[in-house]
Amino acid sequence: MIAVLKGVLAARLEDAAVVDVNGVGYLVGMSGNSLAALPEPGESVQVHTYLQVREDALALYGFATEKEKALFERLIGVSGVGPKVALSALGSYKPSELAHAIMTGDVKAVSTIPGIGKKTAQRIILELQGVLTEEAPGQGEVALQKPEAAKQTLEDLLAMGFTSTEADLALRDAPADATERELLQYALKRLGA
Repeated sequence: MIAVLKGVLAARLEDAAVVDVNGVGYLVGMSGNSLAALPEPGESVQVHTYLQVREDALALYGFATEKEKALFERLIGVSGVGPKVALSALGSYKPSELAHAIMTGDVKAVSTIPGIGKKTAQRIILELQGVLTEEAPGQGEVALQKPEAAKQTLEDLLAMGFTSTEADLALRDAPADATERELLQYALKRLGA
């Protein structure tokens, strides 16, 4: 299996990149977020990859980070989610935001991804919610590792219209023994609301 490509970025396309490795150009399907993280064509690049082997084709998918690749592999393991839909999900959200939406059971957020309807969003959450708990980067840590008051405050902030990133940042370094009301006041003060 091809796990990493290290070479020169030959071209950046709408949904893929061409990586030149010693004279061989590899077409690598990528999410919009990963494509945006690439350097300018002609510069050296390293891309984490996943090789999909099918009867009729070989397809190579690339990622800016190992965490993004791991989340992609989890997503395509869900029934009804193929590589294109998984890339669409990773293009719609940062890996930490997507993991957070899945862990908190946010069907609405997951179903806004192009190619994912409500039933597929529910299936993704059902199959991955427990799996992502331990490995979720950044965003999910506040909701899972702090007391019940922090979890509820996070939900309150999301209900007020703040993004999960804003809510998590607002709760970072909050007093561990604070009540829900104190946490909400703390977070709103940090958000300038």
